[in-house]
Amino acid sequence: MQYDERLLTEVHRQPHPLLFVTISGAHLYGFPSPDSDYDLRGVHILPMREVIGLDPGQETIEVSEMRGDLELDLVTHDVKKFFGLLLRKNGYVLEQLYSPLMLHTTPEHDELKTIAKDCITKHHSHHYFGFAETQWKLFDKERPRRVKPLLYVFRVLLTGIHLMHTGVIEANLVRLNQEFNLSYLNDLIAHKLAGPEKGTLDDQDVDFYRREYERLRGVLDTSFQTSHLPEAPSCRAALNDLLLRLRLHCVEST
Repeated sequence: MQYDERLLTEVHRQPHPLLFVTISGAHLYGFPSPDSDYDLRGVHILPMREVIGLDPGQETIEVSEMRGDLELDLVTHDVKKFFGLLLRKNGYVLEQLYSPLMLHTTPEHDELKTIAKDCITKHHSHHYFGFAETQWKLFDKERPRRVKPLLYVFRVLLTGIHLMHTGVIEANLVRLNQEFNLSYLNDLIAHKLAGPEKGTLDDQDVDFYRREYERLRGVLDTSFQTSHLPEAPSCRAALNDLLLRLRLHCVEST
């Protein structure tokens, strides 16, 4: 895919070697507004001297800037921190890892995607329950109510249900809805794509969306209860091996 050169320029400016950088947020989810910013997420590899010394290196690097008319938000974690998040049943990092919108990749990125399949458990459903609840509260308390948090509610619920059924991360709401076929989602996505980032909804529709939110929460709970996914990750040793090789490679490259 072709991306704005300003995104690639920011990636190339990063101070440490990168395992990968992908696009997350509304662009990954399938409903960016014309004025949506770009959420870039990735993994960097700290040099050995910043890992073993008294003064720790930057485990997390954040950049939030404007590039002309383009707003970007970049966050990368050191490889050890990211691997730790993978072992904690964190849906965010799985979505970043498996995002098909790649700005930078490596052979080790592909290896990590293979390993991380054994990080996925039925308890990842708790991440999606929690995120949906947070977004629903945000949607419900605002006046006027915005389209964006409502789309996030349905996106995370459908991602969680799909994950419980298949063991596969799918964060794009358009593709998810090809499976779930909820007509109101097509209307909400069209509304978001055509309007500004802070586009709003009519209050008369809120009761319907509340019923759908509760219904899909119930579907996610049932999917969790009946899922054949494992109870715990089984990839710790493989992650440790990859981490050691990445650190040693950085030493050999200096």
